[in-house]
Amino acid sequence: MRKTVVAALTAALLTSVAVAGWASGAEDKKDKGGDDAPKNEKVAEQIEAATARAPVTESSKTTSHTVTIKGKSIRYQATAGTLTIRDNDGKPTASVFYVAYTAEGASPAKRPVTFLYNGGPGSASLWLHMGSFGPIRVRTASPDNNAPAPYNFSANDDSLLDKTDLVFIDAIGTGYSRPLGEAKGKDFWGVDQDVDGFARAIGRYVTLNNRWNSPKFLFGESYGTTRSAALSNRLQQDGMDLNGVILLSSILNYGIGQPGYDEGYIAFLPSYAATAWYHNRIPNKPADLAAFVQQVRVFARGPYAAALAKGQTITPEEEDAVAKQMSALTGLSVDYLKRAKLRVDLFRFQKELLRDKRQTVGRFDSRFLGVDTDAAGEGPEYDPSDSAINSAFISSLRAYLGGELGYKTDLEYRVGSDEANEQWDWHHKVPSVGRMEVPDVALDLSLAMRQNPHLQVLSLNGYYDMATPFFATEYDINHMALEPAQRKNLTFKYYPSGHMIYLNPDALKQLVVDLDAFYDKTAPGGA
Repeated sequence: MRKTVVAALTAALLTSVAVAGWASGAEDKKDKGGDDAPKNEKVAEQIEAATARAPVTESSKTTSHTVTIKGKSIRYQATAGTLTIRDNDGKPTASVFYVAYTAEGASPAKRPVTFLYNGGPGSASLWLHMGSFGPIRVRTASPDNNAPAPYNFSANDDSLLDKTDLVFIDAIGTGYSRPLGEAKGKDFWGVDQDVDGFARAIGRYVTLNNRWNSPKFLFGESYGTTRSAALSNRLQQDGMDLNGVILLSSILNYGIGQPGYDEGYIAFLPSYAATAWYHNRIPNKPADLAAFVQQVRVFARGPYAAALAKGQTITPEEEDAVAKQMSALTGLSVDYLKRAKLRVDLFRFQKELLRDKRQTVGRFDSRFLGVDTDAAGEGPEYDPSDSAINSAFISSLRAYLGGELGYKTDLEYRVGSDEANEQWDWHHKVPSVGRMEVPDVALDLSLAMRQNPHLQVLSLNGYYDMATPFFATEYDINHMALEPAQRKNLTFKYYPSGHMIYLNPDALKQLVVDLDAFYDKTAPGGA
């Protein structure tokens, strides 16, 4: 709406200038040093004044609330505001929007604080903010489509506020976070540029709120895990050792997607199998999903990987044998698998698994089902696990910020930035390795864990996540070259859900149990 008003005002002002100029011969006057220049400057000033801009001066709105978690009433403060980050010369470069939830009466010196964010890259943090562990949560019909408004967002008895304060941060160019002054979005849109911005924002929050002595945690989802892995090392180099890093639906090494390499196909196979299991496409379907997935892991890393490694030299007999095993595990036909040379791209699997039912499966969460106009197509027309929840989260967040939290601004809330995603600089300078064309931030996390032997890492994975498959996460983390002393600080957990594990209410319950145990172990007595 704000965008429309500004556009209309701008058009009206420019039109009035054009008409006046034509009627009075303004172009001639301008050429002869006429008196229309001040008038044009005034119009420009009016347009400038109508443009919403992020504040250089930090501002915030704090409100008091109560939530009941595990039967205990907790009073807390919700603060929606901005952090001004500056370059090394002290010049302001960006205004970073955040919403913080802090328990009242707790000692900042002992109370843990967790910084949470989504990924994209180019995504705001409304998904974690409104769907997971904050004191307010959107209730969805997962894995079915949500009905239109009114949506149900209400007190969250599965919040982590009984264990830690929570600070949700929007990446620059998303939410209400914006560059300042001469800085541009592209100054922050890259692996290393993004890490620098978040490091400065977190440092500013910690300083502003006297939290330097608090136990500190990072909680990233999707590309947010890429950020967390690199950020953990950056913050420690800045003198901020972390207690824990929580990785939800991870991608740590983007090298997996390079053409000509087979690791991506191997990484997806257990997720394909779990999806086929969920949709009853497995002959003699096993009762235990976890046990079935383990069987697929063994096949994927063994006979399947060996077959792919042979490339075009594989014999017809070998190809036929592997195709039959794959078919039994994925629900795809032997003929289809052989025509695909045993290499099934994700978009093809989404379309092929339930083609006979004229349905597709979701990418973020393969429990969700979609319907295309063309059932004979090669890939799905959209991701049903994305479209099913978008409006519920976006509408609820906007209603919540302006309503219950009372945060007012003329800025447009940007859910995501396609521009940031398209312009992202994927180069990454890796410690002790140097500049990489494609980032492998598992190396950063490895250094952080080796330099900080107390750093605990928790990897949270959804069986039905086909955006960041769990088998790829296992591979990346298991190739961090850690010694046994550091490996004991790694924990993996799995849930019958997708990329956004918390969308499944049952999975969320178990997720909270696992996170409670993680905080109790990592920051005992801190809550």
